Amino acid sequence: MDGMNVPEIEAKAVPDDVYLLDVREPDEWQAGHAPTAVHIPLGMLQQRVDEVPAGVPIYVVCRVGGRSANATAWLNHVGRQAINVGGGMRSWAEAGRPMVTDTGGQPFVA
Repeated sequence: MDGMNVPEIEAKAVPDDVYLLDVREPDEWQAGHAPTAVHIPLGMLQQRVDEVPAGVPIYVVCRVGGRSANATAWLNHVGRQAINVGGGMRSWAEAGRPMVTDTGGQPFVA
């Protein structure tokens, strides 16, 4: 990813009430996600990019940070203001940030 724009922030430092984009697979999302996150799997991001707002910072998260770094680089390349959440949902959970499931079960990072 030489030359690609991939700014990064620690999970514990992500502000509340931001646009948080989760690019994990559906089974990972179902296991547990941030309460306000929007789910667009990485493989669908190019087709669904119009759902991602322009003109506001986009915080991008995956499980450990690799897929979200790729998504961040691509989003910045197409004119969005994306920031990778370093360490992904693993770091999110370790930082004690809130997590939920759509079924109400005990959330975990899959």
